[in-house]
Amino acid sequence: MSTASSTTTPLSVALADLPADFRERALQWAAGFVHCAYFEPNGLDYPYGPFSRLLAVAPAEAGGVDSLAGLAEPSPGQGPHCGFLTYDVKNDIEALTSHNFDELNWPSLHFFTPQTWLYWRAEQVEIHGQTAGILDLILAQSVPAVPAPQVPAMLPRLPKADYLNAVAAIREDILNGEVYELNLCQEFYAENVTLAPVDVFLRLMAASPAPFAGFVRWHDHFLLCASPERFLARQDSRIISQPIKGTIRRGATPIEDEQQRQTLLNDEKERAENLMIVDLVRNDLARVAQTGTVRVPELFGLYPFRHLWQMISTVTADLRPDTNLADVLRATFPMGSMTGAPKIRAMQLIEHYENSRRGLYSGSIGYVWPNGDFDFNVVIRSLQYRQDTGYLSFQVGSAITYDSDPEREYEECLLKAKALLEVLGTSIS
Repeated sequence: MSTASSTTTPLSVALADLPADFRERALQWAAGFVHCAYFEPNGLDYPYGPFSRLLAVAPAEAGGVDSLAGLAEPSPGQGPHCGFLTYDVKNDIEALTSHNFDELNWPSLHFFTPQTWLYWRAEQVEIHGQTAGILDLILAQSVPAVPAPQVPAMLPRLPKADYLNAVAAIREDILNGEVYELNLCQEFYAENVTLAPVDVFLRLMAASPAPFAGFVRWHDHFLLCASPERFLARQDSRIISQPIKGTIRRGATPIEDEQQRQTLLNDEKERAENLMIVDLVRNDLARVAQTGTVRVPELFGLYPFRHLWQMISTVTADLRPDTNLADVLRATFPMGSMTGAPKIRAMQLIEHYENSRRGLYSGSIGYVWPNGDFDFNVVIRSLQYRQDTGYLSFQVGSAITYDSDPEREYEECLLKAKALLEVLGTSIS
């Protein structure tokens, strides 16, 4: 792809002077780069704020950082570092391995410094980095009318009977003191699929708007993410984690919806799950926090999304001044809401009971600003797609405790898959 000449002067354009579909045109343009990261808050409120709306691109020759040791805050004057961490970064942090089936083959992690990046403010869009001619290139884009996806029925990598048996076995592990809680996930997939990634992402945003959504391209790999969950953010010296544990479907009427909310609020199993993960997050943050600063400003908060009520807690801490991003990730990744407790034993058992690698699912996408602030999500409610092979995948999971009912856990997985299946125009075989 040809690139515009370099300039260091940001270009600021009033939103009122741009076409209504400017965001869609910008994403269509950006998706042509082999390194593309887009972060979408969908206009939603969230405690401590959702993602910033940010779009960053770089050409193939830009390279990037592909190891935890290489992560660092951008230098002043650079754009934000943007990228992703797959679940398998755990193997770089702990003495763990992964040998399950993997058709996705993402790199363990990748962060890049953008050649050009767009940042949306309340009433304007700023274009940074190489800006010459970029606005004209974006405005020249068309947003094609693509037919709705027609995807064959998604196949389970873990048949339902095997999933139910795994839940029963995990309950025995809990009874035997191996873990207190374990997040069991399963993959559904289709092969030889042709998708228009930008179109499917926009359909997903319409069907399931979320505060920590994102679109990532790495060469022929795409992530289309509608995540409601923040993994970790740094705002000045404060670090924030907001684990989600607790899910129930929305009601069809206001009265039923309130009944559902109250049911979730008073569900002892869901509260126990949430509390266990809050304790795990408190312990993780304490490893990089100033002594005595770990707090839980909200426990068991209930938040509505398009299809679900979610139970969300917030844990904060003040970082030690000598702590960098790699230190924070080594102390906290992967997020406890996607592993269970205690974390290391839970991850060992996850490798045993699951039969496919998670890839970017239950990993994270995010951005790091030159001042050291950052924001990372939890990659859930997401599609992973390889354009070169046509392999399409999504994963869903739930937290297993001793009180878990296997059939109910399976139904929770299907509930979380609802928006993805609707967008793809398919079902589970």
